[in-house]
Amino acid sequence: MEPIIKDNFTGENEDDYNVNIPLKFLTASSVIGDKVINDEGEHLGKIMDVMLDIRNGKIEYYIIEFGGFLGIGEKYFAIPFQLLRVDPELKVFRFSEKKETLKNAPGFDKHHWPGTNAHSNYVVESWSYWDNPG
Repeated sequence: MEPIIKDNFTGENEDDYNVNIPLKFLTASSVIGDKVINDEGEHLGKIMDVMLDIRNGKIEYYIIEFGGFLGIGEKYFAIPFQLLRVDPELKVFRFSEKKETLKNAPGFDKHHWPGTNAHSNYVVESWSYWDNPG
């Protein structure tokens, strides 16, 4: 028997706490600031932004902040969308790379973003790196 779904235009969750399980949709604003860890549980950084391909309406890549201390020395990385996966239990994103691999990846300064079109040198270099990291 199909569950009865009632319209709810109030914006209030009238269902149980796990109404979004299994996870299917997230707002962009809800993932910005989310932690990124690897499979060993090491903290790799946090999501700073989400880059959308406006031609096909899909997420192209995440911008992840890694390293630094008290706002100094952070490096940003473009990580292709398909390389991160949501861990709904821990409420984090997982990235199956070691911290050392990320340290060696091509990144950019938070105050000097590269061009974002597909032909930009940074995007090409970054995608090549993630095809064969290390």
